Amino acid sequence: MNKGKRMSVEHPAPPEENRKFETGEDAGDNVIVLDNVYKGFGSGIRRIDPLRGVTLKVRRGERMVIIGPSGTGKSVTLRLMLGLLDPDQGNVYVMGKNVVDLDMRELGELRKRISMLFQGGALFDSMTVGENVAFPLRANGEKNENRIREVVGRRLRQVGLPDTEEKMPAELSGGMKKRAALARSLASRPEIILYDEPTTGLDPIMSDAIGDLILDTHDNLNEEGTATTIVVTHDMHVAGKVADRIIMLYGGRVVGEGPPSMYERLGTEPIPGDASEHDRMIRQFVRGEADGPIRAVT
Repeated sequence: MNKGKRMSVEHPAPPEENRKFETGEDAGDNVIVLDNVYKGFGSGIRRIDPLRGVTLKVRRGERMVIIGPSGTGKSVTLRLMLGLLDPDQGNVYVMGKNVVDLDMRELGELRKRISMLFQGGALFDSMTVGENVAFPLRANGEKNENRIREVVGRRLRQVGLPDTEEKMPAELSGGMKKRAALARSLASRPEIILYDEPTTGLDPIMSDAIGDLILDTHDNLNEEGTATTIVVTHDMHVAGKVADRIIMLYGGRVVGEGPPSMYERLGTEPIPGDASEHDRMIRQFVRGEADGPIRAVT
């Protein structure tokens, strides 16, 4: 990754009045800020631009959920926050640092404070559950085996998997794999935890249980220090359950922002004749309707 180098793609900046928050070292309670971020892939007729001027902030200690149709850049947004991707234009600030300007050593230090739960869990098949959970501790230089065993056992108990250290991932159900992956994400006590579609492939009951686990995890981490949770999901039940605030992405931009109660209201009340296009987009997505301004990808 060539940190600091951007593609020469020009886009107009948003009006200054739409960007009234601090970004860098003066970010205050904003632990993550995306400032007019563009990100695309490919070229010519094959080019896609999932993000086209996204500006958003994440406040310290909050539980923020990002929703939107498939292909609207939700997972791309998480990867930008983690420094796995560079923006084509704009800036990504994490804990007051502009991720684009960091070298690999500085980026590595920043990532020690962040953890990400990928869609499939991404457990190492050749390692036991205990070895998987211990992996980030050892990668960060921890050599005290007694401490490693204590942390591994504690994190597995926190996610409801006590006494599973010697099991192999193949012995676990889909829900148990998600829990084991979460235990690994928690091992290094992150300040920010990112969840990428944590309920994909799970039945409604297990999805609800994962929602409870996300809440419990946030509360447990906040007992140890301030933690921030960001969840990408299509699951509106889980979104409403875990979020303080929900952001909706569509067309490369933020089209909705508010508490879960706002989305619940828009999903149930009659649509007024003078509803804005963004208002109609939110209603369509929350209600799961094919008809509306959001085009279904087939």
